[in-house]
Amino acid sequence: MTTTHSPSGTGDGRVGPPPPMDAELAAALATFTAVMPQLTAELIPLVRRPDPAAPTDVDLARGGTFAVEERAVPGPEGAPEVRLLICRPTAATAPVPALYYVHGGGMILGDNRLGVSEALDWAQDLGLAVVSVEYRLAPETRHPGPVEDCHAGLVWTLAHAAELGIDPDRVVVAGLSAGGGLAAALALMARDRGTAALAGQMLLSPMLDDRNDTPSAFQMEGHGVWDRISNATGWSALLGEDRGTAAVSPYAAPARAADLSGLPPTFIDVGSAETFRDEDVTYASRLWAAGGRAELHVWPGGFHGFDTIAPQAQISQEARAARLRWLRRLLAP
Repeated sequence: MTTTHSPSGTGDGRVGPPPPMDAELAAALATFTAVMPQLTAELIPLVRRPDPAAPTDVDLARGGTFAVEERAVPGPEGAPEVRLLICRPTAATAPVPALYYVHGGGMILGDNRLGVSEALDWAQDLGLAVVSVEYRLAPETRHPGPVEDCHAGLVWTLAHAAELGIDPDRVVVAGLSAGGGLAAALALMARDRGTAALAGQMLLSPMLDDRNDTPSAFQMEGHGVWDRISNATGWSALLGEDRGTAAVSPYAAPARAADLSGLPPTFIDVGSAETFRDEDVTYASRLWAAGGRAELHVWPGGFHGFDTIAPQAQISQEARAARLRWLRRLLAP
């Protein structure tokens, strides 16, 4: 049985039912979605409630493994300062590679501590520094405010690399969901503005396309953690009435970029049962078509954020291991 929609690129416009969930993940998803409904604009204030589980400086230091500090650095011209959470390995005796991390949250929630724990897992294993940026949120700040905040923080980080003990030639931008989209936009911006020669970009289930019209977007509507309704809410918060029009910049929605050449080595992963599946697969294919280097993983039965919600599931452990392996290969001396 099929459900008829009119997503672009589907030929006759038909898509089937959602792909089956991984059995281990299904129970965790049912528990999560019971307390996390589809997101509409009216619910944005509710989902912004403080997170009591947010990591403290003591948590982030990991028994003295990292020196942890927050700094307010210059923001974009005419805009407020940008707050950076900086975690440096205390045992380092020479400049180390760094992850410049961009948090998720659908463009409308989160701060520089959201999701940083997995980045610290990689950093602890590989001896990296982590710099996590806090950007202004939509709808109060629309595009280009968030990505310009991220860019300003990256520019400051690279300019102060020696002070921070960071090797400026081995900086990887990374992010999950909205943060993955912003990380991809940063890579485009760094290329176009000559900001930096980034060592890589790690895009985890990245939010890349404001048009919200892929087969997987229609297929997963009403299912999973971040469906087509929630996605429309996030993009509308960022772009307002421009969402879905030709006015949208690739620095807002990287899927809009006409030229994907000259970008750094890229890691993309996404679940087979999530809204972003098709836009992420297409982005990887376009990187290859442009002569780029990209590694793509589509995790069967994975929903959006599955490894965060069900970290003990076998597929979650495999996904996290694949990310670490890619970073190890990329940043090997």
